[in-house]
Amino acid sequence: MKFRLVIDTEKPEEVVATAHRRSNLTDAIEELVRSHGGEDQLPAYTEDDMLMLKFADIQLITVENGKTLAVDGSGTAYRLKQRLYELEEVLPSCFIRISKSALANENHLVRFTAGFSGAVDAVFRCGRKEGVSRRCFAEIKRRFNER
Repeated sequence: MKFRLVIDTEKPEEVVATAHRRSNLTDAIEELVRSHGGEDQLPAYTEDDMLMLKFADIQLITVENGKTLAVDGSGTAYRLKQRLYELEEVLPSCFIRISKSALANENHLVRFTAGFSGAVDAVFRCGRKEGVSRRCFAEIKRRFNER
């Protein structure tokens, strides 16, 4: 593995890493760069307040009744102004799509449970359950098997 650092005050800051595939190292590098770049949090809203919610604190992002919600470790849901596809572009790779209307932080997934009908639910540390689509579950299995 090679490392190269170029300091040029004339160009905008950018970190580029080239790897053969995703690994724990690439995920750690991505988190480190995002956290030092100030891009490790999202503005979130409650009924009364606005706060900055750190990516690491978010367990689940889901859409309910047309509203995008981020759920933290205590199970509290915060309103987000972005749509899921916009969030996918800025969130680190530990966030995976589990259905058409939900993104999960894989660092907060406890397990997957299967029901009698064949439906699969993702269970989070906060105790919340969210349905996983079959198409997304196949991709999740592939992702975990590559590690």
